Amino acid sequence: MNDITRRHFFSRSTLGLGTAALASLLPRDAMAATGAASAALPGLPHHAPTAKRVIYLFQHGAPSQLDLFDYKPGLAKRRGEDLPASVRMGQRLTGMTAYQATFPTAPSIFKFAQHGKSGMWLSELLPHTAKVADDICLIKSLHTEAINHDPAVTFFQSGFQLAGRPSIGSWVSYGLGSENQDLPAFVVMVSQGLGNAQALADRQWSSGFLPTKFAGVKFRAGTDPVLYLSNPEGYETGARRRFLDDLGKLNDIKQQDYQDPEIATRIAQYEMAFRMQASVPELTDLSKEPDHIFEMYGPDARKPGTYAANCILARRLAERSVRFIQLFHRGWDQHGNLPKDLPKQCMQTDQASAALIQDLKQRDMLKDTLVVWGGEFGRTVYSQGTLTEDNYGRDHHPKCFAMWLAGGGVKGGHVHGETDDFSYNIIEDPMDVHDLHATTLHALGVDHLRLTYKFQGRHYRLTDVHGRVVKQLLS
Repeated sequence: MNDITRRHFFSRSTLGLGTAALASLLPRDAMAATGAASAALPGLPHHAPTAKRVIYLFQHGAPSQLDLFDYKPGLAKRRGEDLPASVRMGQRLTGMTAYQATFPTAPSIFKFAQHGKSGMWLSELLPHTAKVADDICLIKSLHTEAINHDPAVTFFQSGFQLAGRPSIGSWVSYGLGSENQDLPAFVVMVSQGLGNAQALADRQWSSGFLPTKFAGVKFRAGTDPVLYLSNPEGYETGARRRFLDDLGKLNDIKQQDYQDPEIATRIAQYEMAFRMQASVPELTDLSKEPDHIFEMYGPDARKPGTYAANCILARRLAERSVRFIQLFHRGWDQHGNLPKDLPKQCMQTDQASAALIQDLKQRDMLKDTLVVWGGEFGRTVYSQGTLTEDNYGRDHHPKCFAMWLAGGGVKGGHVHGETDDFSYNIIEDPMDVHDLHATTLHALGVDHLRLTYKFQGRHYRLTDVHGRVVKQLLS
């Protein structure tokens, strides 16, 4: 029977009528999005890059800048004093401290010292980071718009507080493609700390409205790092190959009928998964790493799924030219009992973070690998709840906090920005999340104003309508 529905007729005929118009759009919007994994967008990079790849060490839960990076010796004599209203300036508070009648100033109980030729002030909780002080660029003047964890993390990942937009790793994958046909361009790993852990949704590494092939691929700990990647028991590789060939032919028919980019994405993902069946087991097998590497990264380095083990995997992924590698380490949400919980987090992360820099450097890879370390916002100078002799808590603080960068063309031993005497407001060289994104893309050779994707009639970019490259950070 040759009858077709009116809906089917118009869906088929419009594709034919629109072919000529689509042809002019495909090179950027569709071809680049659905073509080979190695393909970068036409014209990219926009300028000579200083970094080929990014390793983003995201400290989920908001590390306290006052206890780690922002040395404020003058606070000792103000201990217990109510934070002046002239400092708070009516800024919004979370529901956890808005009810407090007073806001007692809580100086850090941890000692600070200067390190490296740069004389960078760092907390005693970061003895290993202190050894690489001259390799890191410390930013003390970051600020953000969000005051609660989920929107703040979403803002850092996508440049927008509401879910639905592509993550920074997806933007990089979309713009620059991959240099390794056997691994994804964007890989994510998650580790659990010892402190309070906020929920972490997989949408934080989503591709949003970009084709799904640009989403981050999550690696898990254990013998099966990627879900559904391994063949079922008794199912041989040859059978898998024949199955994918036949499935590809069926998908090609649908692609020719509907010209849906997601069909091409699905085909590419199946092929990538097949290649990963060989590449991922070799990648995640750390048995051939020498003993001195495990010793460098710390006592947890041999335990799959720990932050230290994931840092070694991040280096191995970088060696294999993966574009964007992101580690999420949970447990930094220290509200109460911070003096006891914060050291535990630092013990899990400090040595491995510093070792990653040293490891990349000894392999001559730090120069073209941009390492980013930091969380979604900072912590308040006033105590959340009662301030006692040996204990205090800190609430969320978006107005100023610290992060550091290393390698990839940034200035080592450089401190950018300054805060007031209470680490509450920025007084010099403010830098927001969009600026960090713009600077990260710039290091990769990408002009953040020109990396766009048309969706629902509008050209979107990671930095939305904001962002500037902070050239003071660049060497």
